Amino acid sequence: MRFPGWYKKLNRSVGRAIGAYGMIADGDRIAVGISGGKDSLALLSILHRRLATIPVRYELFPVYIDPGFEPSPAPVIEDFCSRLGLRLHVEYSRNGIVAHSAENRENPCFLCARLRRKMLFEKTVTLGCNKLALGHHKDDLIETFFINVLYSGQVCTIVPVQSFFGGAFTMIRPLAYSDEADIRSFAEKAGLPVVVNACPSASSSRRSEIKSLLNRFYQSNRKVRGNIFRALHHVNADFMLTAEHLRRHGSLQRSLAGSIDSGQDQPTMDTHR
Repeated sequence: MRFPGWYKKLNRSVGRAIGAYGMIADGDRIAVGISGGKDSLALLSILHRRLATIPVRYELFPVYIDPGFEPSPAPVIEDFCSRLGLRLHVEYSRNGIVAHSAENRENPCFLCARLRRKMLFEKTVTLGCNKLALGHHKDDLIETFFINVLYSGQVCTIVPVQSFFGGAFTMIRPLAYSDEADIRSFAEKAGLPVVVNACPSASSSRRSEIKSLLNRFYQSNRKVRGNIFRALHHVNADFMLTAEHLRRHGSLQRSLAGSIDSGQDQPTMDTHR
């Protein structure tokens, strides 16, 4: 069976991620979080297509959490799933409406995502699934790292595999090694019915700001994206200001502080986070 290049490219990166982390095993029941965007539709499509070419057997249960914006894309997503021979499980909510209302004092994206995630977790358990697959890709991992550094003061990002509730189910991200550009090409060439995001914050989020910033670096040097992604795999904790480093060397540094030439500039204490 011959496959076009755009399919093989995405399939290879998905296969590498699944293999590296042992994401999927024979007999898995996998809930797939669907938003109607290119990433989640491509994820569902590639996982479904792989069933025809690999010996591992698993079941797919697409789940859509409707945030309450109109018009709802649920019918479009439902038709797409039906053509794959799958039933879409829809949970209606007002998550997006509440997140953008005056009663919410948090970041609307943060609250909406938290509420959606809670409902996805509950549906995963209700469906008897042991895996929950989400469509975050390589660029999402990189962007989340910078969002956390700049806005949360933490050096961390989303991870390809994560267990929840004592192993009740495992969240997997099969697109973790896939470039967004390859996913976009797959979605276009495969004719996926990508829906327009009706969220009022879709084009003005922190993620879009970080994406724009990173794109300037990518355009100046094509190696930057790959270098950042490799750096996420090679963290040298010996040269980070960790609690362990402070425990080992803090008292020594304080004892030496009095011997340092007082003519040196004092360190800048930036209070902004």
